Amino acid sequence: MSEIPPQLEDLFKQLNPEQQAAACHDAGPLLIIAGAGTGKTTTLSHRVAYLIAQGIDPSRILLLTFSRRAANEMVRRVDALLRAMSAGRENTASARSRSIWGGTFHSTAARLLRRYGQAIGLPDDFTIIDRSDAEDLMSALRSELDLGNNGKKFPRKGTLLEIYSRCVNTCSKLEPILERHYPWCLKHADELKKLFQAFVDRKEKQNILDYDDLLLFWHALAADPAGGKLLRGQFEAVLVDEYQDTNILQSGILKNICPDGAGLTVVGDDAQSIYSFRAATVRNILDFPQEYEGTTVVTLEENYRSTQPILQATNQIIDEAHERYEKNLWSSKISGEAPCLVDCSDNNEQADFVVQQVLEHREAGIPLNQQAVLFRASHHSLSLEVELARRNIAYHKYGGLKFIETAHVKDLMAYLRLAENPRDAVSGLRVLTLLPGIGQKKAQQLINLLAESQFRFDAWSEFKPPAATVEHWPLFVRLMKNLSSPQSEKRGISAEVHQVRTFYSPLLDQQYDNATSRQRDLEQLEQVASRFSSRMSFLEEITLDPPSSTQDVSAASGADDDDFLVLSTIHSSKGLEWDAVYVLQAADGSIPSEMSLESEDEIDEERRLFYVALTRAKNWLYVCFPHRQYFQNRRWNQAHSYAQLTRFVSPKTIPLFQRRPAFSADALDTPQEAEIETTAEDIRKNIRNMWSA
Repeated sequence: MSEIPPQLEDLFKQLNPEQQAAACHDAGPLLIIAGAGTGKTTTLSHRVAYLIAQGIDPSRILLLTFSRRAANEMVRRVDALLRAMSAGRENTASARSRSIWGGTFHSTAARLLRRYGQAIGLPDDFTIIDRSDAEDLMSALRSELDLGNNGKKFPRKGTLLEIYSRCVNTCSKLEPILERHYPWCLKHADELKKLFQAFVDRKEKQNILDYDDLLLFWHALAADPAGGKLLRGQFEAVLVDEYQDTNILQSGILKNICPDGAGLTVVGDDAQSIYSFRAATVRNILDFPQEYEGTTVVTLEENYRSTQPILQATNQIIDEAHERYEKNLWSSKISGEAPCLVDCSDNNEQADFVVQQVLEHREAGIPLNQQAVLFRASHHSLSLEVELARRNIAYHKYGGLKFIETAHVKDLMAYLRLAENPRDAVSGLRVLTLLPGIGQKKAQQLINLLAESQFRFDAWSEFKPPAATVEHWPLFVRLMKNLSSPQSEKRGISAEVHQVRTFYSPLLDQQYDNATSRQRDLEQLEQVASRFSSRMSFLEEITLDPPSSTQDVSAASGADDDDFLVLSTIHSSKGLEWDAVYVLQAADGSIPSEMSLESEDEIDEERRLFYVALTRAKNWLYVCFPHRQYFQNRRWNQAHSYAQLTRFVSPKTIPLFQRRPAFSADALDTPQEAEIETTAEDIRKNIRNMWSA
């Protein structure tokens, strides 16, 4: 460890010895193994401050995270450190922190390609489509090529994009990917190659890039001798958060930018590698010391989140993984309740228990938003959601459809994308088919007409719309002409969103029963848009780092949220923490999922997923095990199966939990004993007498 610069000594006193060693590392590649709750963000922000104090220009520091929010939080903390160092030169400190290259892999790729893309023949006015739009384009091409219309099973659009994306992100050929992950698609290999080629060609023609393209083009730019030299000259220090979640393509980008590891810092936790379905590989972090000779490994083990009893249980669970970095998390919070393993008769009793415990904690001063219910799959919470609704308890569920993926938001964004890039036929077809009386065939004709006119929207003025479209068509053409005019950009993106919202509102009312709530979503989006300087920057950020919910949008716009219980998939809970955590369905077949039992690697990832869920808890942890699973989730349907406790709570682990039933006998409602003389037969006799002659 290098010495702490004098101007940082007071600021670095808050760090423990391991954090200091990581923050003040000087030469060679650095791997920080940061266990759950060990202050990785604090460590990484102090490392950035250290590098700046050592004389590295902030504009030559690249900070890669997996969300824009995480990057912003990191830069905010660095800014606070620089302000404290600067003693009266706050403006200078802020300017330095703002010059740091901070963002996600995809947003950084977009920024670099805007700057250097023309060097590899990529126009700098490309637009970016999200996953849903990419699926729609894949589906349209499948129809054009007449694939899957012979009565034989052919992959759906979501599966098609998954296959394509996995090939790209693992840098693999199609056949091996099909053999390992999609064996039933092997017979379609030739057709898939034809489809994927058409997919690439169509994106080029429309000047659009999807998420995979951003990484592919960045990788190609970095792999080129001249391009790689350019990027290496751009960055003197590269820091990567959540390195366990990177894929082969992303690690290849880093290798091209930092071939010998000089200036490279990666932070992560192999025990939290849970995204293999996105082509992430835990091998990147496990093999990092072998990939970069002379790597220094610093392990952070002091946990600032959870109590020691919770950590004892979670340590034992992850200790039973087959391959991992050795670490033993510990906390100065020695006291605290042992985690509870709760035996429930079925899903309904599980729901009853969680609701009761949530309310008890709330009465004890723990607000709803400091409590979270976590589950492996979205449908695991259905019984609980019914009970919460019945009890009028506010909740919000994460892990389902993202805000940007909802139909009404995608509709509004399509108008803006088409105005930004008239060659974007995916967006064009979407907005055209929103109009009554215009189907796919007519919409395609209009797209062709636009192309023939060199993508001038006034070409649509000559179109004679069907009777159902007459009212809307001139307003639609005027909207697109206004949005594409140079004056529109001057008015600001918020004004543009307002224009689109005004035009779209009557169409929204016609399409959806819950139009009012959807209108509110779009109003919030308009408020968010006011923070952006251009349409392109708005489209890029919302596409590349979308809010996961309307609550996120409200927070971004400064709106206050009411207190609500958090329901979340485990994947969506990563990086978060709550005072009390309830984990549902701790049974084999649920976690580990019955779909992830074919290999040791899959089971290990399910173990890590379970570990992530448990390590979100600060003070109270409840793991619920329903013994019976009723088919169709109906208590009155007597068909059921008996569950087995998740294999991840082994005989060695059980003693670290306090095991208890969901309800004690005293807590159950029992009929009061009473001497009642009236019988059911007496009642029935009286009823029969009502109808006697």
